Amino acid sequence: MIRSLFRVMDPAGAALLRRYFTALIAYCVVQGLTFTLLVPVLRALLDGDTAGAARWLAALAAGTVACWVLSYVQQTMGYTVSGHLLGILHRRIGEHAVTLPLGWFDGDRVGRLGQLAGSGVVNVSGAPAHLIQPVVTAVVTPATVVAAMFFLEWRVAAAALATAPLLWGAFRLSAHLSQRTDARVHDSAAETSDRVVEFAGAQGVLRSFGATERGHALLDDALLRQRTAERRALLLGVPALLLNSWVAQLTFTLVLVTAVALALGGEIDLALLVAMLVLANRFVEPLSLLSEYGGALRVATANLRRAVELLETPPLPEPGAPREPESSDVSFTGVHFGYPAEGGEAVPVLKGVSFTAPEGGTTALVGPSGSGKTTVTRLIARFFDADAGTVAIGGVDVRDIGTEALMRRLALVFQDVYLFDGTIEENVRLGRPGATGAELREASRRARLDEVVDRLPDGWATRVGERGAQLSGGERQRVSIARALLKDAPIVLLDEATAALDPQNEAAVAEALGSLRAGRTVLVIAHRLETVRDADRILVLQDGRIREQGRHDELLAEGGLYAGFWRRRSQSRGWALRG
Repeated sequence: MIRSLFRVMDPAGAALLRRYFTALIAYCVVQGLTFTLLVPVLRALLDGDTAGAARWLAALAAGTVACWVLSYVQQTMGYTVSGHLLGILHRRIGEHAVTLPLGWFDGDRVGRLGQLAGSGVVNVSGAPAHLIQPVVTAVVTPATVVAAMFFLEWRVAAAALATAPLLWGAFRLSAHLSQRTDARVHDSAAETSDRVVEFAGAQGVLRSFGATERGHALLDDALLRQRTAERRALLLGVPALLLNSWVAQLTFTLVLVTAVALALGGEIDLALLVAMLVLANRFVEPLSLLSEYGGALRVATANLRRAVELLETPPLPEPGAPREPESSDVSFTGVHFGYPAEGGEAVPVLKGVSFTAPEGGTTALVGPSGSGKTTVTRLIARFFDADAGTVAIGGVDVRDIGTEALMRRLALVFQDVYLFDGTIEENVRLGRPGATGAELREASRRARLDEVVDRLPDGWATRVGERGAQLSGGERQRVSIARALLKDAPIVLLDEATAALDPQNEAAVAEALGSLRAGRTVLVIAHRLETVRDADRILVLQDGRIREQGRHDELLAEGGLYAGFWRRRSQSRGWALRG
């Protein structure tokens, strides 16, 4: 754990940590030596040497005062280290998370990241103040006592030292037992956290379909798995505690038997026997605490290991000599890509895709689900990097453009709009925080968001709730479009922006999107072909390849895939539900 602590600390924290360990070890050594002073004190008292006893008592008192001082210093420094560690871990995790490829956040990693940044960091940061000190004391203080005992009676010291392998073996065995369950407990807690958030956020869907029982079942299953994992950890932890306690008692028994045998054989006097037994008790007492704190320390160590793994996850590669594109056309040249898969090869999604989306034009991507449309937009935004081929903007590979410079050129409007739990104005200003009030109002007018703001009692100060829950889908989409308009990026990526809206909101959002497209390079994904019929070029994807491309009329005349999509869409317009 100590090496990992130094790996996550900044230089100031590392220096503080070194001073803390110096003070802690000094405290443990002085404590052990002070315990050893009990031997000459007791020997002098039992021999009737009051003057000698007084001198040794004075030395014992000085050692006790030194222990008090060092205890205060190391405990104060421990709390200081914990506070610094709490801040540095939160800051480093936050700073590193924003450098990771956006595709890294797929799957269950968000839940694991939340678990780590929450209870995991708190657990780790408390270790210096509450866990490291008793564990180090349980090791260094007895070691000091044993070393001192060798100068008093080496055979008793050897008996104590002989139990060291047993103590180490018991500690390692208990560590092995707990490590088998630590990962399972962490995974189950992360899953439960995800399920709680999912259950709360999906109440509308669950209730509308009468599926709250099913929702409860999913959450209950996650809670049950967490309880089972924690119970298993507890069941394995109890034997570990008992084992450590038994080994500690065995150590004391062995020292006791050795000392008594020496006394009965006349090789040591009664005074030394009593003193050695007192010293043996002070040797065993810290060891009995080792198992009590060892489990908690291992949990903190496991969380620290996860933090180190996260911080050592390679960030999105930044170019050594960033280049700036001179235009806003987007091109794919022989692009192959497959999403990373755990424990196996990536499944190919794009297979040699090549096309150019001209600057200032609208390029539409259509095709069946799973054909790779959304993947195209993700590669442009560098959620991932292509496995082969080149994705370029203005002839410059996106990997040669700095991340901030790339993001400045892109505005993303997706079907699933994420809004932060702030006001409408704060959510729109994310597009360009330094925008003037006039620019904000103009972008909102063009997005038809002003209509929403005008009818809300608190206007721009209206809080949207978590994920924008206080607004309708169409209203959230208008906020997203206003945000993109305010950003005024030259390239716009639209992914099913109107697919889930009612006709009235769809018309309003479509008009806002028309304003957003003006003078920009636009790539739009849509299943509703009416929304892309006026595109400058339509790309038809199937099985990760571009099967057709051209304008709407040209593709209809070819009578291929696009014409089939259009024909089925046209036939479905007349469908109606009859009671």
